[in-house]
Amino acid sequence: MRVINALPPRGVPAEQVLAELTRLRSVDLPTHGGTLFSYVYDSGEPDLDALAQSAHALSSHVNGLDPTAFPSLLATENALVAAAAELLGGPEARPVGSVTSGGTESIILAVKAARDSRPEVSHPRMVVPGTAHAAFAKAASYLRVELDSIPVDPRTLMADPSAMAEAVTAETVLIVASAPSYAHGVIDPVSDIAAIAAAAGIRCHVDACFGGWILPYLRRLGVTVPDFDFTVEGVTSVSVDLHKYAYCPKGTSVLLHRDDRLRISQYFGYADWPGYTMVNSGIASTRSGGPIAAAVATMRHIGDDGYLRLAERTRRAVEQIARAVTTVDGLRLMAPADYMVVCFTSDDPDLDLFVLADELAAAGWHTQPQLPFGDIDASIHLTVTAAVEPTAHRFAAALRDAVDAARRRGRPELPSQLTTMVAAMQPDQLTPQLVGGLAAQLGLTDPDSIAGNMAAVNGLLAVASPRVRERLLVEFVSLLQRPTS
Repeated sequence: MRVINALPPRGVPAEQVLAELTRLRSVDLPTHGGTLFSYVYDSGEPDLDALAQSAHALSSHVNGLDPTAFPSLLATENALVAAAAELLGGPEARPVGSVTSGGTESIILAVKAARDSRPEVSHPRMVVPGTAHAAFAKAASYLRVELDSIPVDPRTLMADPSAMAEAVTAETVLIVASAPSYAHGVIDPVSDIAAIAAAAGIRCHVDACFGGWILPYLRRLGVTVPDFDFTVEGVTSVSVDLHKYAYCPKGTSVLLHRDDRLRISQYFGYADWPGYTMVNSGIASTRSGGPIAAAVATMRHIGDDGYLRLAERTRRAVEQIARAVTTVDGLRLMAPADYMVVCFTSDDPDLDLFVLADELAAAGWHTQPQLPFGDIDASIHLTVTAAVEPTAHRFAAALRDAVDAARRRGRPELPSQLTTMVAAMQPDQLTPQLVGGLAAQLGLTDPDSIAGNMAAVNGLLAVASPRVRERLLVEFVSLLQRPTS
């Protein structure tokens, strides 16, 4: 692990500091160039980074704690909300909203708003499809809302409205749909789920963090996109991330509510102390204006016509990559690649998906392996952005070569005693010492060398229960996130 001293005895020249940071960045995955299929969203537009960085610098010290003190931040935040509302509002709805730091915060606030709108419910619950983003589980944990996760149709990977309707009780305050789900890129039947919410008198949140910005543009290009936003009666809130397909710098997201009355329970206000009265629309109190200014600059520079063009480039890239997957023996798409996700699995017992992901990484293509879950097979997830279009034709050849290499390499060799132990393990058996020993055994003690060497790790996690996976990775990340001398 690389070690730096953040508080040296004497100050370090600016040039040296920047050089040190550049060296640290040299081991990171590439954020530009169309070869990283997760975590980052690259438009491929020249000069966009420089514009966003300049705009960020202009407002980085502006504090969103008090919008009356910094009217520039109020104006830019309202502009972002207005743009998202126009895109997702429909002909009659005029949503209101707030800018947040990302999709997870937007989701947590949507759950908070639903919970706090029903103070008479002593044990609030929310009903989500099993493919809902993990942020809902995080919100449930933070806010003490019980999570009712309902299995999806194993064939379509869509939420099952009938099963979700059966799970609604008098204590349910929220029901959730995804547009699309992150793992497989499938849009849930939002109209059916929203109708359940309306009949029960509860809120319906559509998690469009992932696709909310690009889906309207894909529809304009002729792609069949089912209604998922405020055009659907019964939808009360929608989240959409600007740092995804609006290609704004991280972290900016928007949480929209159908009207002011629904939004008011999102706020936190407190005056019962001798300091200033605190009023927050989001989780954070102090917020830098930098990301918001950078988002406005990015969106104004790209413009509506630019987003349509970027969506078209994304669609072409998706088509090329999906076609490449379907031409390789042993691979199959998990779901139709209709939007901006290509997700595939293997039906060949001699082809290990986790080894395939490592082989792709070795060739410079960084994908996201996904572990098996219930009746859902393990898979490889590709988030496809506009920047992928120029490289998509190369991916086809790289995929065939990586499949051949993975077949030759075979499955990772894991001691049967180890896999048996992990499969039978309970979460409370995992101590820092045990996890540290496993990390050393698997060669994971140096974060710089982890990427591209994960087949054995994923193979081990695949035999563990979800609760054990959680605990294993929590303990492992805890090992990584500690100062070293």
